[in-house]
Amino acid sequence: MYYSNLQSKFFLTYFNHFIMRTNPITSDPVVSTLEEKNLGRIAQIIGPVLDVVFPPGKMPNIYNALVVKGRDTVGQQINLTCEVQQLLGNNRVRTVAMSATDGLTRGMKVIDTGDPLSVPVGGATLGRIFNVLGEPVDNLGPVDTRTTSPIHRSVPAFIQLDTKLSIFETWIKVVDLLAPYRRGGKIGLFGGAGVGKTVLIMELINNIAKAHGGVSVFGGVGERTREGNDLDMEMKESGVINEKNIAESKVALV
Repeated sequence: MYYSNLQSKFFLTYFNHFIMRTNPITSDPVVSTLEEKNLGRIAQIIGPVLDVVFPPGKMPNIYNALVVKGRDTVGQQINLTCEVQQLLGNNRVRTVAMSATDGLTRGMKVIDTGDPLSVPVGGATLGRIFNVLGEPVDNLGPVDTRTTSPIHRSVPAFIQLDTKLSIFETWIKVVDLLAPYRRGGKIGLFGGAGVGKTVLIMELINNIAKAHGGVSVFGGVGERTREGNDLDMEMKESGVINEKNIAESKVALV
């Protein structure tokens, strides 16, 4: 899913194995239905923000995923996911919707799933394009969701981290010479619209795949829809996304 109002970009790339393998969760085949979960009702709607009231003692936790199911005023089916962001007191929580809130009305039923939002992980995500809920939007069919991972997790223990200092070679001369990147670190690229941030990131993804044999995750937060489409096409042309054998791709797009 791409948005058009944010130009600064952060990125995290180069995973040694599969994408986001930290603490994966394998789905239990025996899962209780949504109807058996805590049930609340919409109390207030302000744009993408929903206030939901639950029975006493049934309050969901922060970051829990809530699902609004029902029909709007014209009979269209509604299936909206939102995330708890704040406990307001008086059995009320404030949530943020993950998609448009058109058609919602006060009093609609809201189901607490009891878990945070989870997305598919592993090799099945390579070469695919996902929205914010981890659902494929590239018309290439469903993704294997037997193994998922919550989007909110504890950071790795210090003992799991490699503390050895080394430079990550990007094979971009101006970067490696003037502002080298530390391996395992975080890098922020800041700049105005149209100055080349996305171009630089695309080159990094390409070099990471070809020079280091790694894989990358590109989050299109702040990207124009056109730029997202261009990125997908360029990845396919360069071979980073392998259309003939999608499992051999080196990037996943969100």
